[in-house]
Amino acid sequence: MAFTLKCLLTIALSCAVGSIAVADIGQHTQLAPEASATEAKLSFREMPLLETAFIDTTPANRNDGLMVGELGVDGGNQEMIVKLAEEIAAGKHGKYDSLLIAHQGKLLFESYYLRGRVNLPHFQASATKTYTSLALGRAIQLGYLSMADLDKPVMSFLPDLDPTKFVEGVERITLNNALTMTTGIRISREQWLELEKNPSQLKGQGYIQTMFEHSAPITEASQQFLYGTGPDLVMQVIEAVVPGSAEAFIKAELLDKLGITNYHWQTHPSGLPEAGWRVRMTSRDMAKWGTLALNKGKWQGEQLIPPAYLAKATSRILLTGDEDFHYGGKDTSNQGYGYFWWGADLKVGNNSYHAVSAQGGHGQFITLIEALDLMIVHTAHDNDASYLQITAERILPAFIN
Repeated sequence: MAFTLKCLLTIALSCAVGSIAVADIGQHTQLAPEASATEAKLSFREMPLLETAFIDTTPANRNDGLMVGELGVDGGNQEMIVKLAEEIAAGKHGKYDSLLIAHQGKLLFESYYLRGRVNLPHFQASATKTYTSLALGRAIQLGYLSMADLDKPVMSFLPDLDPTKFVEGVERITLNNALTMTTGIRISREQWLELEKNPSQLKGQGYIQTMFEHSAPITEASQQFLYGTGPDLVMQVIEAVVPGSAEAFIKAELLDKLGITNYHWQTHPSGLPEAGWRVRMTSRDMAKWGTLALNKGKWQGEQLIPPAYLAKATSRILLTGDEDFHYGGKDTSNQGYGYFWWGADLKVGNNSYHAVSAQGGHGQFITLIEALDLMIVHTAHDNDASYLQITAERILPAFIN
C-alpha cells in the first residue's frame, strides 16, 4: 500500500470532531459519510457533526462522471495533503465541511468534516453567481446570444420593460456591466424593504422595471465595481432569450448534462431561479462545474460553453484591490474579478500562480490553477478562515515538482 506509516496511524488519532477515518487504498472499507434520509431533511445548522473526519487519498469511483486516481501516484505529495487534512480535522484552519482536490483531470483526494456529507448538497452562497455565468455561456454556445451581445444594453433584451419610467442612464448598463458588478445601480436597503411590501410588482421583468425606476441615476462615476445587482439582470436575460424558461434551460442544458441531480435551486421573488445565492450542491458536483471550466467548456467530449466566453469570464477584467482581499493572506495578491469569477495570484517560493475561483461566503470555493492543471473544491461554514492563503501555502506546494 502507498500509505505512509503516519497516514495509517491517523485512524486512531483523536481530534476536535472525534477520530479520523482514512479509507483503505483501493478497497474503501471506510466509505465516505452519507446523510441519512432523516438527516437530509434537516437544515444545515441542525445537521449533526461528524463523529469522525473522513480522509481518502484514493477517492471511490461513484460513476458520476468524475475520473478518479490516487494521490501520490497520479500526482501530488500525499504526506503533505494528509497532514493538512489532519490539521483541518483538528480545527486548526477553520470550519471546513469538505476538501476535494483534482489534478490532471482526476479526483485524487476527498475528505469530509463537521457537517460535510458526500450525498448532502451544501449551501453555495455566492458561488451560485458562477453557475449563473456558466448558464449565460451555455446560451451563447447554443446561439441564443453572441459574444457581441455582451456589450449591448440589458434593457434591449427585455421587451416587457417600459423605458419611459427609467431613471437617467439605464441604457448604459450592458451585459458586461452586469457580469462584472459595474451596473451603477444604487438602491438603499431601506428602499428595497419598502418595495418588497408590494411583491406583485417584482414578478418577472417587473423586478427589473422596479430596479430601473428606483435606482439613483446611472452615471460613469457610479459604474464602479460594487458587489450587488448584476446576477439578477443576467438571469433575466437568460429567461428572455432561451426557449422555455431559464429554470428548464439550466436543468436540461447544464445540470442534466453534468449528471447533477441531487441539488436544490431556490426561486427568486421574480419567479426566476435565484442568480446569486440560495443554491445547494454536493462537493462532487461542485467539482463537475470546476472540471467544465478547467476543460475550457468541454464535458465528456461535448462543448457546453464557448472557450472564448470562458477565457473572458475567468480573466481579471477588473482589479478590485488587495485592501479587502477575500480570504487571502501574505502569499495572495492582485485580487480581480471577471464574469462572476474571482482571480488572484498565489505565491509559492519565487513563483506566482494565477488562481481563478468561484467563491461563496463562509468558504464555498472552486479554485482552478490552470498552470498546474489543479482544482481545489471545498465547503465550509466559517467566514474568517484564510482559504486562499491555505491553498497557496499548503496545497500548491504539494503539486509543484
